[in-house]
Amino acid sequence: MQLQQLFSPSIQHTLDVIGIFVFAISGALLAVRKNFDVFGIGVMAEVTALGGGIFRDVIIGAVPPAAFTDLGYFITPLVAALVVFFLHPHVERIQSAVLVFDAAGLGLFAVSGTTKAYSYGLNLTASAALGLATAVGGGVLRDVLANEVPSLLRWDRDLYAVPAIVGATTVVLCIRYDALNPFTSGLAVVTAFVLRLLAMRYHWRAPRAWNRRSTVREE
Repeated sequence: MQLQQLFSPSIQHTLDVIGIFVFAISGALLAVRKNFDVFGIGVMAEVTALGGGIFRDVIIGAVPPAAFTDLGYFITPLVAALVVFFLHPHVERIQSAVLVFDAAGLGLFAVSGTTKAYSYGLNLTASAALGLATAVGGGVLRDVLANEVPSLLRWDRDLYAVPAIVGATTVVLCIRYDALNPFTSGLAVVTAFVLRLLAMRYHWRAPRAWNRRSTVREE
């Protein structure tokens, strides 16, 4: 099966828009916590939602990136920014639900990013790496713009990159053994999603340096 045939264009577009909206919510909420103005909230929403996909598209030569050729992709983060601008106290109260959808978006973007990279001729390892970048790139840019250490690199945060890596790796293994289809792609998304949920529930974290004896104060 051709990679482009895994899902119908309408289904893929709908899933992408949902993922973009949820990622944009997280970026806009951080902007509110940092006391950014309305422009800053919009920028943070756009960067968080679209940064990873734009990076992937530029690397694989899919230019102009989808974020600039599909008005829905560009407008969706602005809608999320407006929702947060006016309703952020209510959005904060459903933060747990937002995190669940964020986990779903993480799995979806890891899988879709990997398959798109491979369809543009990259090898399996590079495709998985770009799948990871698609899933977490926007969050890294969000934290950098907010002058914070990216959550991706902090030891005191629940696993985030690892679930995306698992999802992307599942896809490339399926490609390698000619087993990629809608079912296995969905399974890869669900695997990353569930792993992220378990990490949040049980506070799973990546290990730090072996036999660490640093005197640097932990932050």
